Amino acid sequence: MTEAYIHAALRTPRGKARPDGALAGLTPPGLVAALVEALAGRGHDPRGRAERLVLGCVGQVGAQGGHLAMVSKFHAGLPDNVATQTLNNFCASGLSAIGAGAAAIVAGQARWVLAGGVEMMSRVPFMADKADYYTATDLPPRQRYIQVALAADLLATTEGISRAELDACALASQQRAAAAESQPALLASRIAVNGLTREETVRPPLDAARLAALEPAFAALAEPYAEALEGAALDFRHTVAHAPPMADGAGLALLGPRDGAIARIVAVAEAGGDPRASLTAGFAAMDQVLARAGLPLAAMDRIEFMEAFAVVIAKFLRDRAPDPARVNVGGGHLAKGHPMGATGAILLSSLIDALAACGGRYGLVVATGAQGVGTAMIVEYLQ
Repeated sequence: MTEAYIHAALRTPRGKARPDGALAGLTPPGLVAALVEALAGRGHDPRGRAERLVLGCVGQVGAQGGHLAMVSKFHAGLPDNVATQTLNNFCASGLSAIGAGAAAIVAGQARWVLAGGVEMMSRVPFMADKADYYTATDLPPRQRYIQVALAADLLATTEGISRAELDACALASQQRAAAAESQPALLASRIAVNGLTREETVRPPLDAARLAALEPAFAALAEPYAEALEGAALDFRHTVAHAPPMADGAGLALLGPRDGAIARIVAVAEAGGDPRASLTAGFAAMDQVLARAGLPLAAMDRIEFMEAFAVVIAKFLRDRAPDPARVNVGGGHLAKGHPMGATGAILLSSLIDALAACGGRYGLVVATGAQGVGTAMIVEYLQ
């Protein structure tokens, strides 16, 4: 059976999603073009090989509208005959795009595929598409949209995850992200863009006392979602330190045949989940992908588990008891930021760097999103 292999996976640094952010003067197609140029500079020019470009992006309006993958193809100098696909699977979009690219190779529809994601929240803010679904009342309450920050507090309440656990996850993410900046092996696949050479969203050093002093931040969001919450008693626990900063960023992977590859895609899983337990579908995707690979969680030498909010990574560490030294070794989204459609692709690039740095074999990446969205992938590092 044909398998899909990874030849390179690159990412940009994450910039602050503000008008004065380091990447804000660029465009989403411009970020994709920068990654294509970087691939070429590392001997993996997709412009003579890729038959398909698949891009994940959540806010597909304005600067990210008009079929972003197609527009990015033009900016990146890819040939006209390259097929393009833009997909939205909420915060799992970037990893879903790479999974779709791998599936095309396995199905014999393409030999080489360029896949990943991009999001510039400085240009297209959260919920900028103004979807009817965000305010719809024609669905049962449990299927209605709930702001993700509220979903995080609801999950922390129902799961009994304490404020102290949330603080510990935020502190670890920040400390590891800061430490990673002096570990070149963990940054091998991150390129410099527009003068930005580090994760702009990482906060100044935090300590446990400062984290504990922060007030819960999202209670004011609850009123418009009262019907969807059906009277659920929320204990508001998440502070701004427990939420990933909004960010600009992009990631791309070049997929192809075995010769010259750095990693093999062992298995991919897409999962739906309970929309009420909004941020838990990543766990279902993880269980599916481990089963498909025939591997236990303990076999994963490195894990990139998306820190959608602190409650998600806290739940993973508590319920699945992985070796913490193998999880998000270079810090996670709580520190580095969350460019939504790019997230999965950025995590895959980070995972490959982490595997290379430790000499590991198997790695797992898990992305989870609002309303029951989850994607997971296992890769085998080959070099």
